[in-house]
Amino acid sequence: MPAINVSKATHEQDHEQSRASRVFDLAEMPLRELNQALHDLAPGSNETAWEVLHPKGSHSVAVGVDQPITIDVRGSVGYYCGGMNDGSTITVHGSAGPGVGENMMSGLITVKGDASQYAGATGRGGLLVIEGNASSRCGISMKGIDIVVHGNIGHMSAFMAQSGNLVVLGDAGDALGDSIYEARLFVRGKVESLGADCIAKEMRPEHLELLQGLLDRAGATGVKAAEFKRYGSARTLYNFNIDNADAY
Repeated sequence: MPAINVSKATHEQDHEQSRASRVFDLAEMPLRELNQALHDLAPGSNETAWEVLHPKGSHSVAVGVDQPITIDVRGSVGYYCGGMNDGSTITVHGSAGPGVGENMMSGLITVKGDASQYAGATGRGGLLVIEGNASSRCGISMKGIDIVVHGNIGHMSAFMAQSGNLVVLGDAGDALGDSIYEARLFVRGKVESLGADCIAKEMRPEHLELLQGLLDRAGATGVKAAEFKRYGSARTLYNFNIDNADAY
Protein backbone atom coordinates (compact mmCIF):
# COMPACT_ATOMS: atom_id res chain seq x y z
CA MET A 1 0.00 0.00 0.00
CA PRO A 2 1.56 3.36 -1.02
CA ALA A 3 2.43 5.86 1.69
CA ILE A 4 0.19 8.89 2.00
CA ASN A 5 1.74 12.33 1.88
CA VAL A 6 -0.18 13.76 4.83
CA SER A 7 1.13 17.31 4.48
CA LYS A 8 0.23 17.43 0.79
CA ALA A 9 -3.23 15.95 1.39
CA THR A 10 -3.88 18.42 4.20
CA HIS A 11 -2.74 21.34 2.04
CA GLU A 12 -5.06 20.30 -0.80
CA GLN A 13 -7.96 19.90 1.64
CA ASP A 14 -7.36 23.36 3.10
CA HIS A 15 -7.17 24.79 -0.42
CA GLU A 16 -10.52 23.26 -1.34
CA GLN A 17 -12.08 24.59 1.87
CA SER A 18 -10.78 28.08 1.13
CA ARG A 19 -12.37 27.95 -2.32
CA ALA A 20 -15.78 26.92 -0.99
CA SER A 21 -17.97 29.97 -0.43
CA ARG A 22 -19.56 30.71 2.89
CA VAL A 23 -23.16 31.55 2.00
CA PHE A 24 -25.37 34.09 3.79
CA ASP A 25 -29.02 34.24 2.72
CA LEU A 26 -30.41 37.59 3.86
CA ALA A 27 -33.93 36.27 3.35
CA GLU A 28 -33.32 33.94 6.29
CA MET A 29 -30.78 35.72 8.52
CA PRO A 30 -30.26 39.34 9.61
CA LEU A 31 -27.74 41.59 7.88
CA ARG A 32 -26.11 42.32 11.25
CA GLU A 33 -25.09 38.65 11.46
CA LEU A 34 -23.36 38.82 8.07
CA ASN A 35 -21.44 41.99 8.88
CA GLN A 36 -20.45 40.69 12.31
CA ALA A 37 -19.08 37.49 10.77
CA LEU A 38 -17.07 39.54 8.29
CA HIS A 39 -15.68 41.77 11.03
CA ASP A 40 -14.75 38.73 13.14
CA LEU A 41 -12.49 37.28 10.45
CA ALA A 42 -8.95 36.83 11.71
CA PRO A 43 -5.94 37.59 9.51
CA GLY A 44 -5.02 34.51 7.49
CA SER A 45 -8.48 32.91 7.78
CA ASN A 46 -9.21 30.30 5.11
CA GLU A 47 -12.77 31.65 4.77
CA THR A 48 -11.76 33.69 1.75
CA ALA A 49 -14.89 33.36 -0.41
CA TRP A 50 -18.30 34.68 0.65
CA GLU A 51 -21.66 34.78 -1.14
CA VAL A 52 -24.63 36.94 -0.16
CA LEU A 53 -28.05 35.91 -1.43
CA HIS A 54 -31.28 37.93 -1.62
CA PRO A 55 -29.91 41.32 -0.51
CA LYS A 56 -33.15 42.97 -1.73
CA GLY A 57 -31.78 46.50 -1.48
CA SER A 58 -30.41 46.11 2.05
CA HIS A 59 -28.30 49.01 3.33
CA SER A 60 -24.69 48.72 4.55
CA VAL A 61 -23.96 45.30 3.07
CA ALA A 62 -20.33 44.26 3.71
CA VAL A 63 -19.24 47.55 5.29
CA GLY A 64 -15.91 47.85 7.07
CA VAL A 65 -14.37 44.65 5.74
CA ASP A 66 -10.61 44.67 6.36
CA GLN A 67 -9.44 41.26 5.11
CA PRO A 68 -8.40 40.19 1.56
CA ILE A 69 -11.48 38.11 0.81
CA THR A 70 -13.97 37.96 -2.07
CA ILE A 71 -17.65 38.74 -1.56
CA ASP A 72 -20.26 38.13 -4.27
CA VAL A 73 -23.57 39.89 -3.61
CA ARG A 74 -26.27 38.27 -5.74
CA GLY A 75 -28.68 41.15 -6.27
CA SER A 76 -29.06 44.88 -5.80
CA VAL A 77 -28.10 46.74 -2.63
CA GLY A 78 -29.09 49.97 -0.87
CA TYR A 79 -26.96 52.63 0.80
CA TYR A 80 -23.21 52.36 1.49
CA CYS A 81 -22.43 48.86 0.23
CA GLY A 82 -18.73 48.19 0.76
CA GLY A 83 -18.25 51.39 2.72
CA MET A 84 -14.78 51.70 4.28
CA ASN A 85 -13.64 48.63 2.36
CA ASP A 86 -10.00 47.86 3.11
CA GLY A 87 -8.61 45.07 0.96
CA SER A 88 -11.56 42.91 -0.03
CA THR A 89 -12.94 42.25 -3.50
CA ILE A 90 -16.70 42.90 -3.59
CA THR A 91 -18.89 42.26 -6.63
CA VAL A 92 -22.49 43.46 -6.68
CA HIS A 93 -24.41 41.44 -9.26
CA GLY A 94 -27.04 44.14 -9.59
CA SER A 95 -27.27 47.87 -8.93
CA ALA A 96 -26.19 49.89 -5.89
CA GLY A 97 -27.83 52.71 -3.94
CA PRO A 98 -26.14 55.89 -2.73
CA GLY A 99 -22.60 55.85 -1.40
CA VAL A 100 -21.28 52.54 -2.72
CA GLY A 101 -17.61 52.31 -1.73
CA GLU A 102 -17.87 55.41 0.46
CA ASN A 103 -14.55 56.14 2.23
CA MET A 104 -13.00 53.06 0.62
CA MET A 105 -9.37 52.48 1.63
CA SER A 106 -8.16 49.68 -0.67
CA GLY A 107 -9.38 46.64 -2.60
CA LEU A 108 -11.83 46.35 -5.47
CA ILE A 109 -15.58 46.94 -5.70
CA THR A 110 -17.43 46.14 -8.93
CA VAL A 111 -21.06 47.06 -9.54
CA LYS A 112 -22.47 45.11 -12.48
CA GLY A 113 -25.43 47.47 -12.83
CA ASP A 114 -25.94 51.18 -12.10
CA ALA A 115 -24.93 53.20 -9.05
CA SER A 116 -26.87 55.98 -7.37
CA GLN A 117 -25.54 59.23 -5.91
CA TYR A 118 -22.03 59.92 -4.55
CA ALA A 119 -20.45 56.62 -5.54
CA GLY A 120 -16.95 56.41 -4.09
CA ALA A 121 -17.41 59.54 -2.00
CA THR A 122 -14.31 60.47 0.04
CA GLY A 123 -12.60 57.28 -1.15
CA ARG A 124 -8.93 57.12 -0.19
CA GLY A 125 -7.72 54.12 -2.21
CA GLY A 126 -8.62 51.02 -4.15
CA LEU A 127 -10.61 50.70 -7.37
CA LEU A 128 -14.37 51.15 -7.82
CA VAL A 129 -15.79 49.90 -11.13
CA ILE A 130 -19.35 50.70 -12.18
CA GLU A 131 -20.32 48.81 -15.31
CA GLY A 132 -23.51 50.81 -15.81
CA ASN A 133 -24.20 54.50 -15.15
CA ALA A 134 -23.50 56.54 -12.03
CA SER A 135 -25.76 59.29 -10.73
CA SER A 136 -24.84 62.74 -9.41
CA ARG A 137 -21.79 63.57 -7.29
CA CYS A 138 -19.81 60.51 -8.33
CA GLY A 139 -16.39 60.74 -6.69
CA ILE A 140 -17.27 63.73 -4.52
CA SER A 141 -14.29 64.70 -2.33
CA MET A 142 -12.31 61.68 -3.52
CA LYS A 143 -8.94 61.41 -1.80
CA GLY A 144 -6.96 58.81 -3.73
CA ILE A 145 -9.51 56.30 -4.99
CA ASP A 146 -9.68 55.25 -8.65
CA ILE A 147 -13.19 55.13 -10.14
CA VAL A 148 -14.03 53.76 -13.59
CA VAL A 149 -17.60 54.20 -14.88
CA HIS A 150 -18.45 52.32 -18.08
CA GLY A 151 -21.54 54.48 -18.69
CA ASN A 152 -22.43 58.10 -17.88
CA ILE A 153 -22.16 60.16 -14.68
CA GLY A 154 -24.47 62.84 -13.32
CA HIS A 155 -23.99 66.46 -12.29
CA MET A 156 -21.49 67.77 -9.72
CA SER A 157 -19.28 64.71 -10.04
CA ALA A 158 -15.76 65.00 -8.58
CA PHE A 159 -16.81 68.07 -6.57
CA MET A 160 -13.82 69.05 -4.41
CA ALA A 161 -11.97 65.94 -5.60
CA GLN A 162 -8.54 66.04 -4.00
CA SER A 163 -6.61 63.14 -5.53
CA GLY A 164 -7.12 59.93 -7.47
CA ASN A 165 -8.59 59.26 -10.91
CA LEU A 166 -12.15 59.35 -12.23
CA VAL A 167 -12.57 57.65 -15.62
CA VAL A 168 -15.85 57.95 -17.55
CA LEU A 169 -16.41 56.00 -20.74
CA GLY A 170 -19.67 57.83 -21.46
CA ASP A 171 -20.79 61.42 -20.84
CA ALA A 172 -20.54 63.70 -17.80
CA GLY A 173 -23.25 66.02 -16.46
CA ASP A 174 -23.13 69.66 -15.35
CA ALA A 175 -20.40 71.18 -13.20
CA LEU A 176 -17.85 68.40 -13.56
CA GLY A 177 -14.93 68.86 -11.17
CA ASP A 178 -16.31 71.92 -9.40
CA SER A 179 -13.69 73.28 -6.96
CA ILE A 180 -11.37 70.39 -7.83
CA TYR A 181 -7.90 70.05 -6.31
CA GLU A 182 -5.42 67.54 -7.81
CA ALA A 183 -7.62 64.62 -8.92
CA ARG A 184 -7.43 63.65 -12.59
CA LEU A 185 -10.62 63.33 -14.64
CA PHE A 186 -10.76 61.41 -17.92
CA VAL A 187 -13.95 61.54 -20.01
CA ARG A 188 -14.48 59.75 -23.30
CA GLY A 189 -17.81 61.36 -24.18
CA LYS A 190 -19.15 64.89 -23.89
CA VAL A 191 -19.11 67.06 -20.79
CA GLU A 192 -22.25 69.13 -20.19
CA SER A 193 -20.26 71.81 -18.37
CA LEU A 194 -17.20 72.23 -16.20
CA GLY A 195 -17.42 73.47 -12.62
CA ALA A 196 -15.51 76.33 -11.04
CA ASP A 197 -11.75 76.09 -11.55
CA CYS A 198 -11.95 72.91 -13.67
CA ILE A 199 -10.40 73.08 -17.15
CA ALA A 200 -9.42 70.79 -20.02
CA LYS A 201 -5.76 69.79 -19.77
CA GLU A 202 -3.11 68.25 -21.98
CA MET A 203 -3.05 64.46 -22.21
CA ARG A 204 0.64 63.62 -21.82
CA PRO A 205 2.26 60.19 -22.31
CA GLU A 206 2.24 59.44 -18.57
CA HIS A 207 -1.51 60.10 -18.46
CA LEU A 208 -2.12 57.78 -21.42
CA GLU A 209 -0.16 55.04 -19.67
CA LEU A 210 -1.98 55.56 -16.38
CA LEU A 211 -5.39 55.64 -18.03
CA GLN A 212 -4.80 52.55 -20.16
CA GLY A 213 -3.80 50.63 -17.05
CA LEU A 214 -7.03 51.63 -15.31
CA LEU A 215 -9.14 50.72 -18.34
CA ASP A 216 -7.52 47.31 -18.54
CA ARG A 217 -8.02 46.66 -14.81
CA ALA A 218 -11.68 47.71 -15.09
CA GLY A 219 -12.38 45.32 -17.96
CA ALA A 220 -13.01 48.03 -20.55
CA THR A 221 -12.09 45.75 -23.44
CA GLY A 222 -11.08 47.46 -26.67
CA VAL A 223 -11.24 50.99 -25.24
CA LYS A 224 -8.14 53.10 -25.89
CA ALA A 225 -6.78 55.86 -23.67
CA ALA A 226 -6.29 58.10 -26.70
CA GLU A 227 -10.10 58.39 -27.01
CA PHE A 228 -10.35 60.40 -23.76
CA LYS A 229 -9.90 64.03 -22.75
CA ARG A 230 -8.32 65.01 -19.44
CA TYR A 231 -9.69 67.61 -17.03
CA GLY A 232 -8.25 69.03 -13.85
CA SER A 233 -7.69 72.06 -11.66
CA ALA A 234 -6.72 75.47 -13.02
CA ARG A 235 -5.35 76.13 -9.50
CA THR A 236 -6.90 79.59 -9.24
CA LEU A 237 -9.03 78.85 -6.14
CA TYR A 238 -6.35 77.32 -3.89
CA ASN A 239 -6.16 80.55 -1.90
CA PHE A 240 -9.00 83.00 -1.33
CA ASN A 241 -8.93 86.00 -3.62
CA ILE A 242 -11.64 88.65 -3.44
CA ASP A 243 -11.57 88.95 -7.22
CA ASN A 244 -12.77 85.32 -7.40
CA ALA A 245 -15.47 85.65 -4.74
CA ASP A 246 -18.28 84.79 -7.14
CA ALA A 247 -16.64 81.46 -7.97
CA TYR A 248 -16.54 80.12 -4.40
